[in-house]
Amino acid sequence: MSALSPIRLYFDVDSMERAVLIGLRARGIDATTALEAGMTEATDEEQLEFARSQGRVLFSFNVSHFCHLHSEYLGHGESHAGIIVAPQKRYPVGERIRRLLSLLAAKKAEEMQNRLEFLNDWPETTDA
Repeated sequence: MSALSPIRLYFDVDSMERAVLIGLRARGIDATTALEAGMTEATDEEQLEFARSQGRVLFSFNVSHFCHLHSEYLGHGESHAGIIVAPQKRYPVGERIRRLLSLLAAKKAEEMQNRLEFLNDWPETTDA
């Protein structure tokens, strides 16, 4: 049996923040942004499809729209690589990093397939 893969993250246009990327990358997390992927003009649907095509879990502050897209995808039998949402301005950078690290420590990429996770459901880690 093969080992499960670590989650690779994709930050959409609304959620990409340099300090978060630096913090995650410093801890060995594979993360990229819409800017780095040349996707800054893409719709949310295109963002989600790009993340799926790259095997990346999408992170966004656009909670309501990605909750809707998640339901729409599942309702039509389509799949995505996973979605993590958080309300914008809810968490400072350090707390956002620690909560993401908590989720990434608990889940693997294969477990995120077609899942929608809310960052507020994940406690902060103490080692970040």
